[in-house]
Amino acid sequence: MSELPLSAAARVPVRKTYKLYLGGGFPRSESGRSYPVTSAEGEPLAHAALASRKDARDAVVAARRAFGPWAARTAYNRGQILYRVAEMMEGRRAQFVQETIDAEGRDTARAEETVSAAVDRWVYYAGWTDKVAQVLGGTNPVSGPYDNRSVPEPTGVVAVLAPQKSPLLGLVSVIAPVIATGNTAVVVASEPHPLPAVTLAEALATSDLPGGVVNILTGRLAELAPPLASHADVNALDLTGAGERAAELEEAAAATLTRVLRPRPSPDWAAAPGLSRITPFLETKTVWHPVGI
Repeated sequence: MSELPLSAAARVPVRKTYKLYLGGGFPRSESGRSYPVTSAEGEPLAHAALASRKDARDAVVAARRAFGPWAARTAYNRGQILYRVAEMMEGRRAQFVQETIDAEGRDTARAEETVSAAVDRWVYYAGWTDKVAQVLGGTNPVSGPYDNRSVPEPTGVVAVLAPQKSPLLGLVSVIAPVIATGNTAVVVASEPHPLPAVTLAEALATSDLPGGVVNILTGRLAELAPPLASHADVNALDLTGAGERAAELEEAAAATLTRVLRPRPSPDWAAAPGLSRITPFLETKTVWHPVGI
């Protein structure tokens, strides 16, 4: 006698326990902790890893290791890789749409618009990778027999506190400009809505992005932000998702002379970003070279 298939009503859904994204891999939190993730309506969706301070330090180590090789790549190649991320997101469109609906409570049409904007944001910054140097650098007029040039260079490891209320478009909008110019990133995802960030991590892992260029932590902002803000090997700090903690985190970052991008009130993530999120994470190197008279 053949077995009858279970009806849809009788089947128990498989709830995932998502992991962190560190150094190109998906480890569990070293603490073994996780926390429940619910939809905007309070329905249970999954569990996400509850990252610890050690996980944050491990992420910085991974980002530092990846920085040199990533910064050394040609700007054109980085643009190709960012475009590949857009391709991978496009292939997961249905999943991103559903997670946007779950996280933000949007209807399908608005969720589709949000996902399209997030994919297009990767393409936008992919186009900037080999143009930033021409716009922000150049030859300087000097009085004397010298050739004087200014060149923008990546800052290094950037800790990014992602927006809490825009878990996909806002997330992409703070990650893409950081890595487009050769920096590497340690990202603290939206605490209440981390699933779009974890799905983005899966897209990054299956693109051409080298491991460690982007590292994504899920968990409590209050636990992860302070050790990143005060970490001596973090070169810059994006406080977009810091909320009321922004001032104390900026004070902690000052102890190690970490450059800080202060949060702006209610940013419009759908607006054209320009270079406002690229320039804070660049340093200008000016070179003087003698020339013959």
